[in-house]
Amino acid sequence: MLIFRSFYLILFGLCALLIVPPAQAQISLTSNAAEDAAPTLPEPLTEEAANALISRLSDSEVRALLLDQLDTQAAKDPLTAETELELLFHATQGAWASIAISVERLPALFSGQARAFSNFYETIGQGPGLLQLLGYLIVVFGVAAGAEIIFRRLTRDWRILPPADPENLTLGETVQLLAQRLTTQVIAVVVFVVVARLVGQSILPENFVPVAQLIGIYLIGFPRFMLAIAFFMFAPLNPEYRLLHAEDQVAKNMCFHQFWLALLLGFSSAILAFNVDNGVPMGELRLGFWLDLALIVYLASLFWRYRAATTQMMRGPGEVTEWEDRAARAYPYFMIAAIFTMWWIVNMVVSAGNFDLLATSPQYKTLLLLIFVPAMDTLIRGLVRHFTPAMTGEGPIAEKAYRSSKRAYIRIGRVIIFAIGILSIANFWGMSAASIATAGVGTRFAASLLEFMIIMSIGYFLYEAVSLFINRKLAAEYTAAGYMPDEQEVGGDGGGAGGSRLSTVLPLIRAVSQVTIVVLFLLLGLSNIGVDTTPLLAGAGIVGLAIGFGAQKLVTDVVSGIFFLIDDAFRTGEYLEVEGTMGTVEKISIRSMQLRHHKGPVHTIPYGEVPKVTNFSRDWVIMKLRFTVPFDTDPNKVKKIFKKIGQEMMELEEFKDDFLQPFKSQGVLEIDDVGMVIRGKFMAKPGKQFMIRKEIFNRVNAAFAENGLEFARREVRVAIPSIETAHDLTPEDTAAISAAASQAAQEQMAAAPKDDR
Repeated sequence: MLIFRSFYLILFGLCALLIVPPAQAQISLTSNAAEDAAPTLPEPLTEEAANALISRLSDSEVRALLLDQLDTQAAKDPLTAETELELLFHATQGAWASIAISVERLPALFSGQARAFSNFYETIGQGPGLLQLLGYLIVVFGVAAGAEIIFRRLTRDWRILPPADPENLTLGETVQLLAQRLTTQVIAVVVFVVVARLVGQSILPENFVPVAQLIGIYLIGFPRFMLAIAFFMFAPLNPEYRLLHAEDQVAKNMCFHQFWLALLLGFSSAILAFNVDNGVPMGELRLGFWLDLALIVYLASLFWRYRAATTQMMRGPGEVTEWEDRAARAYPYFMIAAIFTMWWIVNMVVSAGNFDLLATSPQYKTLLLLIFVPAMDTLIRGLVRHFTPAMTGEGPIAEKAYRSSKRAYIRIGRVIIFAIGILSIANFWGMSAASIATAGVGTRFAASLLEFMIIMSIGYFLYEAVSLFINRKLAAEYTAAGYMPDEQEVGGDGGGAGGSRLSTVLPLIRAVSQVTIVVLFLLLGLSNIGVDTTPLLAGAGIVGLAIGFGAQKLVTDVVSGIFFLIDDAFRTGEYLEVEGTMGTVEKISIRSMQLRHHKGPVHTIPYGEVPKVTNFSRDWVIMKLRFTVPFDTDPNKVKKIFKKIGQEMMELEEFKDDFLQPFKSQGVLEIDDVGMVIRGKFMAKPGKQFMIRKEIFNRVNAAFAENGLEFARREVRVAIPSIETAHDLTPEDTAAISAAASQAAQEQMAAAPKDDR
């Protein structure tokens, strides 16, 4: 826990450092708009006066006038302060106007920046003053570097990762060693910054202190801090410790670009603060807009250039599902769209004049959160792999349940991370219950959408939690019963033991629970965003009445099915006979059941049409076998043979667990015109009797041959009084004998018992 707590504290520190730099950059984008004096409408407002006013106003002045009128209308009627028209304006013309102002002021950017440097030279004194500043900076940062070197030597063993076998390295050990190295690197940066600050305040002249602080914090400290974070995530020199799935060269390139991104961000903050200190107010040059645009383009170009690498990071090691693969391939394009969307939203907010919203840099925090998506997804999969309990039981049932549980835990973890991310983004943009009441442009719509997503996340979490619980119970029931629906023999004899009573009911409970959760949370979400769900509920009531009056047969089927399940008349996997229709119970729904005949056909039978059920798979089965032997056969000899076969099969590893009672003789059942009928029987588990029967037939046949016994054969005798010997047969006599024999054989086949299974 200490390891993960340190990791979260470091990420929190990263976000805290990002608060200040982008904030100053964004203020520069917005503050100039407040400086433009808003024109007023003439009184009275005639068509000629309005045309004259528009002809002499610039685009920015027209925009300011429109904003002023919207604010006036909002004061008169607060309930209509945020309309679709206002949101549309700021999303289109307002944002374009904010960009246009920056483009218009571009020529003044270079002259204004030159003025800031000129004021700085005058402050420190040209010539020797600049050289003196450089000398002081060398001393200050030299002392700070020396203090850092001493600290690094003291913590050298913590910073060097020992060689390790990636196959035997657990996630906990990896994070522990990486967090240990990250902590020392961050503390080293803090030591450098703190020592530089203390030394600078001690020896630097007062006018040199701000410059030294800007350089030490923004140009040296912040980029190195981000580089330490990059080394934690990518471990470019230690691939066995790498958290993200990336090649060595890609990992090195990512660390390189993260350093330069941080340097650009730090430079933006430093130069803007430098300009303010030297007489150039924020917003006058619109320098922050161009620095922000440069950062956005740089970041988007990285995702485009390394789209294959980011896809690989999202995919991670091991197998992924089809949807995970699609999400991984879409992630870089999603990030590019998100980057430019955040940039456009900033211009929308600037157009609306909501400058306080950008003071904490919500757009950069949002992008930072989205950029860390692969790392968070990898962390979730690693935690699931590390903390999921070991597989219980053996065999395919236990393996499938274990894999299903892991996938469910991963999905639940992703939902939790998604919900936390949504709440974090809402907090970044100031969307809370208190702020919604005083919302700016479009915030109520965004807040409603945000709440809808949170409700859907909670619903999905419950959906997965219920499914996981029921699936685990279902797998446990299947494992205990030794029943696996997906691995039943196709075209078998049927009659096998099915699942337990609970395993039969659980799929129905799962389906009903999932449908209930989906409907309930969908209605809650729609109601939250302003959709009137009363007509939906009324429509559902009307449908219910229609079902009650016009679908009485459906109600009969449902009620009959409930009582069949209560009576435990059948279970999934059992072999049934319903009014001459036979098959294995393959699926049970609320209204009907499906029987799969062992030859392939599927019979769907509504519960209301089931008068009675014959179950061939409940508890045990007794199979009785008939053997016809000649009249002169000794029954006691046959009895001994049957007993020996029964004892031998009870000792076979293949059959001993399937017998409930051994195979034995029941003596002479009857005597017919062919011979004596001797019957044998055995008791076995459902579904095992057919394989046992085949083996018994083979062994009886071999034992009879070994002991000189034969099976009786049916003979057809045709008496022709006028014939004394077979040599006296005419062709007509032969044809008559053949016809009589054929008729006798057909009668025998028709009288023989049939086993449709």
